[in-house]
Amino acid sequence: MIDLTVVPEVRERAARRAAELSLVIPTFAQMRSPELVPDSIKDQLSGTGLWDLHPANLFRVTWRNQPVSRGGGFGALNYLEFPPELTGVPARVAALVGKWFPTGAHKVGAAFGCLAPRLVTGQFDPTRQLAAWPSTGNYCRGGAYDSRILSCRSIAILPEGMSRERFEWLDTVADEVIATPGSESNVKEIFDKCWELRRSGRDIVIFNQFDEFGNYLWHYSVTGPAFADLAAELMGPGDRLAGVALTTGSSGTLASGDYLKEMHPHSRIAAAEALQCPTMLRGGFGEHRIEGIGDKHIPWIHNVRNTDMVIAVDDAAPLGLIRLFNEPAGQDYLARQGVSSGVIENLDLLGISGAANLLSAIKMAKWYELGPGDLVLTILTDSMDLYRSRLVELTAAHGELTKADAAGIYHRYLMGASTDHMAELSYPERRRIHSLKYFTWVEQQGKSASELEDQWYDPGYWENIRRAGDEIDPLIDEFNQLASQGV
Repeated sequence: MIDLTVVPEVRERAARRAAELSLVIPTFAQMRSPELVPDSIKDQLSGTGLWDLHPANLFRVTWRNQPVSRGGGFGALNYLEFPPELTGVPARVAALVGKWFPTGAHKVGAAFGCLAPRLVTGQFDPTRQLAAWPSTGNYCRGGAYDSRILSCRSIAILPEGMSRERFEWLDTVADEVIATPGSESNVKEIFDKCWELRRSGRDIVIFNQFDEFGNYLWHYSVTGPAFADLAAELMGPGDRLAGVALTTGSSGTLASGDYLKEMHPHSRIAAAEALQCPTMLRGGFGEHRIEGIGDKHIPWIHNVRNTDMVIAVDDAAPLGLIRLFNEPAGQDYLARQGVSSGVIENLDLLGISGAANLLSAIKMAKWYELGPGDLVLTILTDSMDLYRSRLVELTAAHGELTKADAAGIYHRYLMGASTDHMAELSYPERRRIHSLKYFTWVEQQGKSASELEDQWYDPGYWENIRRAGDEIDPLIDEFNQLASQGV
């Protein structure tokens, strides 16, 4: 659960630090609706780069930043709609765009959602404690970014097999970078490193996105309403929101689907994973190359009972798509298939997990035989800015992309996307997946079996987490008031 118990002495120290830095903490309401952001903050942002380590950039933790690298304000939602010439389905498919967050990925929001409750209650002391951010990539980048703005020390933990761009940037922002063995699906190794840090005697607070409900709450409170606004913008009379299709990673984004189900009760949540590591689909394990999603376990914050479908995506497909979308032969082939230049120019907004999300949405549309009046939503977590080195590696391994290669990728993975490796979840299937949490969280990570049962049987469990959003904003306001008074 989200503990909002206030520790006054520590909160006062944190507020003094905020005062020294001229730091104001944004509320969840301001992240949902940036028109609520004070003009004084907007003035600061007018000359500030999107990735700058500037306190005002915390207010850019929103889906409504102007899509510019410097000096932008707030405006419409950043999204991309994919035409049938690209998806091969008549249903509409659209995605929120993560590139225009600080650090180039929406995970900075999930990190903020975990940090903010601890900071404004005094459960984390930025003047004395280190913040550790275990991750498969973007979350630790967001955590290191937030930590540096707070002028506190941070430890970024991620698998050694992640892209070179991530490590190069982290070396300039985090105080320590720990590369754990393996790649995207080696989450246990990350957890093992967290236990090692706990036992080290150092004063460390570990913000684990896989079990911190602040991650869930941020997506429920900020991403969910953004999706709802996007659906209202795109749908006409008689249209239907079919649901969301999202790769699981830490499962935080799935909370946006919980919000949408309250607004659109017939919408569905599809959770996707790599076919090479089919934990939800088959209780399986393995290695895969879809960077940013971690497997071999079910995250503690995944509300499995609310999940309708599981989709497994072959990791060769998103790797093929990033070549198709970004290399000249691929772009030329897409143009010949009728994809507009405006869409092609924006396909670099999809990173590897974004391409996997697109494929998941296509497969969901095919499974339910969705038509032109149906809308499927997904997320582009980051962009190709974080994966250019992967294109170089793929070219070195397979040669330059040819017209024949582009045709093969287009027809195999987009037009030929199938309903293989999918499952619509019955009650027993959801229960089976939920029960997999036991082996990671109760046996290894010290959670209680009784709380695991509460997650399944007690509807108030998840409702209490969602209601915490109403309690956090007043605590943020109190913290900002203390800081403004210099405590």
